[in-house]
Amino acid sequence: MIWFTECTITCPACGARRRVEMPGSLWRLDCPACGAAMVTPAGGCCVFCAFGDHPCPDVQASSSCSCGAEGG
Repeated sequence: MIWFTECTITCPACGARRRVEMPGSLWRLDCPACGAAMVTPAGGCCVFCAFGDHPCPDVQASSSCSCGAEGG
């Protein structure tokens, strides 16, 4: 299995894209272009799963979200 350790996040407010290292799950990230807060949707996994082109490491490892209860 190929593990992705980087993810391209797309800001839902302005469409700016940013390549970031995935340290694990992340529930908030501010857009460097417009300053909007990208926050995990209620019941969602994390910022990577919600706005990224690859799921977070937890989802990649287990094919399911183990962090959804902590987001939102």
